[in-house]
Amino acid sequence: MTIPDSAAGPGDAAVAAGEVQIILEPVALEQVLDGAPSTGFTTITTLGDLEVGVWEMTVGSMRDVETDEVFVVIAGRATVSFDADDRVMDLSAGSVARLSAGERTVWTVTETIRKVYLA
Repeated sequence: MTIPDSAAGPGDAAVAAGEVQIILEPVALEQVLDGAPSTGFTTITTLGDLEVGVWEMTVGSMRDVETDEVFVVIAGRATVSFDADDRVMDLSAGSVARLSAGERTVWTVTETIRKVYLA
């Protein structure tokens, strides 16, 4: 389901982000560090140059290179560690975080995580 760009105002269109169907695909083997994680996303709408969507990752651990993004976790648990320093973000429902383009990270998901993102 998408929110149409032509919605006239607040309340005209809404999406239950926890119920949006996402097609999951296995993470590329060269990115997998542990388990057999799968990821997927769906775009909900755009806002100017920003894409708004829902992303999900199943249990496991993987390497990633980030894009500029702000997100809110709506379900699950994970940690994100950053290769450049000793930072580790603990994520759970309600966490709001920002990632910067080019950051190299490791996502370790202990409970399937779902987030709404703006990128």
